[in-house]
Amino acid sequence: MLSVIMETQNDEDALARTLASLISAAVDGTVREVIVCDNGSTDHTRKVAETTGCSFLPGADALSAIRRAKAEWLLLLEPGSRPAGFWREGLAEHMEASTKAARFRLSKASRLPFLSRLKRNGALHYGLVITKRQALALCKPHRPLESIGVGLATRPLNVELHPAAIGAR
Repeated sequence: MLSVIMETQNDEDALARTLASLISAAVDGTVREVIVCDNGSTDHTRKVAETTGCSFLPGADALSAIRRAKAEWLLLLEPGSRPAGFWREGLAEHMEASTKAARFRLSKASRLPFLSRLKRNGALHYGLVITKRQALALCKPHRPLESIGVGLATRPLNVELHPAAIGAR
């Protein structure tokens, strides 16, 4: 089981796209919960999160969200990112075989030209699958969720992700 954690700020449309892609995983029990840490949205981000059953944490930092997570494994995503294909099976294989942090591959349809990829290299651009224990050890108080993955060695999964659009964040 996974706890999905996202940070938002005026991301209602992007959040809705990500949540829609997680519905089947929530139904089959792969996703146990979704936690949304909000950084002061003035749009309908809160309504989208609460309507879909997410835990909405206004003003909470990443450390608070990680501590609140119920699952042993965390999936950290940017709002707007959407796991693709047989991602649940790929994650299940990884979680059974390893405790190492992992990341998705970008879907072929979503890959940017080389120079654009260099500009867009955030730690969560590829998603991050990490144990709660590892995340707690790496997370510092009052730091963004993305700080967990900065400089972290990850295993690339054979699972694709449609990333959040550039400029959407």
